[in-house]
Amino acid sequence: MPKILLIRFSSIGDIVLTSPVVRCLKQQLPGAEIHFLTKKQYLPLLSSNPFIDKLWGFDDNFNDLLSLLKKERFSFVADLHRNIRSAWVVMNLMRPAGTYPKLNIQKWLLTRLRIDLLPDVHIVDRYFRAVKRLGVTNDGKGLDYFIPPGEEVKPDILPLSHRGGYYVFVIGARHNTKIFPADRVAKLCAKLPKPVVLLGGPEDAGRAERIALLTGGRVYNACGQLTINQSASLVRQAEKVITNDTGLMHIAAALKKPIISIWGNTIPAFGMYPYLPKSMEILSTIIEVKGLHCRPCSKLGYEACPKKHFDCMNRIDDDQIISAL
Repeated sequence: MPKILLIRFSSIGDIVLTSPVVRCLKQQLPGAEIHFLTKKQYLPLLSSNPFIDKLWGFDDNFNDLLSLLKKERFSFVADLHRNIRSAWVVMNLMRPAGTYPKLNIQKWLLTRLRIDLLPDVHIVDRYFRAVKRLGVTNDGKGLDYFIPPGEEVKPDILPLSHRGGYYVFVIGARHNTKIFPADRVAKLCAKLPKPVVLLGGPEDAGRAERIALLTGGRVYNACGQLTINQSASLVRQAEKVITNDTGLMHIAAALKKPIISIWGNTIPAFGMYPYLPKSMEILSTIIEVKGLHCRPCSKLGYEACPKKHFDCMNRIDDDQIISAL
């Protein structure tokens, strides 16, 4: 019976994007036992995934964990993180392994020299390169996300104004240059035909409160008040989702929601856009300013626009978003 370890340490979106590999391993290899190694803080993302047999979480100390992993005698290790730490785990386990093309050189060439050699391949399809030798292929069914029953959110936590239907606006992101500005969010929310629930982490709560004050009762600030699974539950119940390029965007794709994604300094061509089955790709609308000589300026992001003008976000047309909705 094959026993397979998948490694992806972080972050929310990247882990969700591994879900097709997890599902296909379990379904295409009879009797396969699937293990997943990630940081402890991300275990809730995977806790209800029926295709995973055992979760392994770590903080900063690998020594004790490695000794336990060695005892498992995995038949194969799929490194879906591909950094020094994940390579060290693979080396210590001394088992057959596979990984995927990270395209760091191609991304550097594009961001620094404007030489575009990026292949038109989503990262999900690149992840499958790690398990190619096992004969596992992408089934085309998109992403998975499983919300634990105890973390499903009832609509009565929302104001009465939102219980007849609402949009979600995911206002956060890891880097500021991937965040649609708060005043623009407030202006847009005031124009929308439905009330809005703002989602994000504790770090987004202050910005969300400013947006809520500017828009009155049309906006409910849930930033920092919910777990990631509770936020996912509100996403599932939303009519549509407006989002920055961030983890909840990929959760929305896994839940097959209509998504309007707003892109700043990063670009969909990096292969991290909402991943949906072919028959459902119409649910995803990408909003971006094309043709800027300075975009993309980074494969990740910055605390502030290096050029000071932030045109990649400031030149987004509100009417284009409203039309997409």
